[in-house]
Amino acid sequence: FSFRKLWAFTGPGFLMSIAYLDPGNIESDLQSGAVAGFKLLWVLLLATVIGLLLQRLAARLGVVTGLHLAEVCHRQYQKFPRIILWLMVELAIIGSDMQEVIGSAIAINLLSVGKIPLWGGVLITIADTFVFLFLDKYGLRKLEAFFGLLITIMALTFGYEYVTVKPNQEKLLQGLFIPYCQDCGTPQLEQAVGIVGAVIMPHNMYLHSALVKSRQVNRAEKREVREANKYFFIESCIALFVSFIINIFVVTVFAQAFFNKTNADVNQVCANSSSPHSSLFPNNNQTLEVDIYKGGVVLGCYFGPAALYIWAIGILAAGQSSTMTGTYSGQFVMEGFLNLRWSRFARVLLTRSIAVTPTLFVAIFQDVEHLTGMNDFLNVLMSLQLPFALIPVLTFT
Repeated sequence: FSFRKLWAFTGPGFLMSIAYLDPGNIESDLQSGAVAGFKLLWVLLLATVIGLLLQRLAARLGVVTGLHLAEVCHRQYQKFPRIILWLMVELAIIGSDMQEVIGSAIAINLLSVGKIPLWGGVLITIADTFVFLFLDKYGLRKLEAFFGLLITIMALTFGYEYVTVKPNQEKLLQGLFIPYCQDCGTPQLEQAVGIVGAVIMPHNMYLHSALVKSRQVNRAEKREVREANKYFFIESCIALFVSFIINIFVVTVFAQAFFNKTNADVNQVCANSSSPHSSLFPNNNQTLEVDIYKGGVVLGCYFGPAALYIWAIGILAAGQSSTMTGTYSGQFVMEGFLNLRWSRFARVLLTRSIAVTPTLFVAIFQDVEHLTGMNDFLNVLMSLQLPFALIPVLTFT
């Protein structure tokens, strides 16, 4: 084992792990904490382990064949199933892109104290694409370093919330290692399905199988191929462990602070802390429902304005990084399935506009408080799209 070699292979796994930290994930984390407390942590752990095994298969496919998953599908399948597969993966990418753009727009809205409306945030997020293209020109290692920076920002911001709230460690360990959910009903089951859909992203397998091609491997040498597989797997383990810890931060913060709270409890605390957002929570005894936006507001009411802004910075980092990996996935999928050889700029412009147009409409005609339902729907959509990546990966490996 050599650390130098591991360093040479480090990068693709961290780019892939961003999909485990997108705003859709953060949203499902905080809701599972608020709805089920610590009880669904084991679902998160299992989903991450299964995700790791699937990513390993996707990476091995890329290393051994020298083709990514979409290219192998293009070679192996007839025209009709190929087009169906492509449309389904495209749908998954658009769904996850909508979550990411909305997450970024909400973060920008929170950071600007509501001055920048949602549609303004969406337009700012569109501009990111050009940042991504600009970074891409400088080579892949620079881009990987930038993603590393964004993951570090997420770890620090959500880690700060974790230290501030100080979750109960005993309950945390019980939730992680005892696969049981006492007194759970439909809402908790819905959250569990949402966690699986948010964690295991169908298009992420296409992405990972393409990213590993960025490293030169001599495929005529069996030893080199085996070595590449080994180091990519070690790197994926490290990357997914980091993303798992960040997800745990979010679940446990909301499990500790807001499980079983009612709207009236929060309304009172927000009014006492003279928060401008206390009208978000009606003064009734219904159980508190949180999303990315309300979650930030509630943290601000309970733990001071710093908690709100630090939360928004974390969400912004999550939105920005996952938007870029979504763009990458779209590009590889389109290239592989349709055998299109466009310039990168044209491809990025097309895939982004497909995803951003519906999001912009939603942002213009919806206010920031009513976007959660859509996020939940998109997480369930991801669960439904899973077979369209699973079956090809399992078949070919």
